Amino acid sequence: MSKLICCDGEMDRDPFKEYLKEAEPDKISRGYAWSTAIGLQAVDGLRPSQYLINTAAQNIEGKISLKEAQNLIDSYYEEKAEDIDDGRIEEADKVSARIAELLSETAFSFTPNEYISIHRRLFQGIYGHAGKIRDYNITKKEWVLDGETVLYGSASELRATLGYDFSQEREFSYKGLSMNEIIHHLAVFVSRLWQIHIFGEGNTRTTAVFFIKYLKTLGFSVTNDIFAEHSWYFRNALVRANYTNLQKGIHETTEYLELFLRNLLLNEKNELHNRYLHISGLWKMQKVDIGEGKVDIQSSKVDIESLIAVKATDFSEKTISHIYRMYDKFGFDMIFG
Repeated sequence: MSKLICCDGEMDRDPFKEYLKEAEPDKISRGYAWSTAIGLQAVDGLRPSQYLINTAAQNIEGKISLKEAQNLIDSYYEEKAEDIDDGRIEEADKVSARIAELLSETAFSFTPNEYISIHRRLFQGIYGHAGKIRDYNITKKEWVLDGETVLYGSASELRATLGYDFSQEREFSYKGLSMNEIIHHLAVFVSRLWQIHIFGEGNTRTTAVFFIKYLKTLGFSVTNDIFAEHSWYFRNALVRANYTNLQKGIHETTEYLELFLRNLLLNEKNELHNRYLHISGLWKMQKVDIGEGKVDIQSSKVDIESLIAVKATDFSEKTISHIYRMYDKFGFDMIFG
């Protein structure tokens, strides 16, 4: 019997949450973009470096521009290339900066080319297939599915499937729909877009960035920390929205994704715990007093609160003096023995 080991926990705090509370619009916007960008790295098991967090903080404070922040990060890795053992830290840092840039831009077009372009911009120089549609079929074992995989789009039909989903959404009218109906439809749309998995890697981050920008065109502000705090939940909710096993009585469902979207778009406070999504059904949905700050420990899944202390950089009197502690709903891939 295969053995599944999985970790799924939270870091304590978003290092940029204080900026989200500021009254200055530009600072709020920059803080949101960086917070979301860093949080999204968790969907691929990545954790940005302390250097990235400090550099981002300088941009949020207005000490440096976003372009200067990106140049600093690029230069850092050019100079430190031989000293860095984990290339995925470099990926996390560079992709975080690129996501922050994309989320700060207002330009957007609802087209397959825009979707593909976002992937290219995020992963240029990181993946050899950046901006390229995969030409092979894929599977991926998911801990939330007890080691099973979602059935992703067939390589021979990817472009046609992508075009079809875009055309269907473009022709859809939200007029007259209740907010519950709107959220359900958005959940179906983004889950189908993600299920295609048109790229070899980086699908969830690309889909999230595209979806956030699309939501803005629909009039949603999307300026809270839900993606930053619960990006791993977002991915697992996408998985559950695309998995059916009739023999086990499991049906694809957007209910978990809708809870995520209700928190994102309506500022509701639904509990978003990854263990609730596991197909075993061992953990029942229940309200938890989050003020108690409990750590939930279960047999094969553990919520681990991990703190990363980040020294405050030397800013002016109006800037940070406290220690940043990074948090995220962070999950690791399974290890099968």
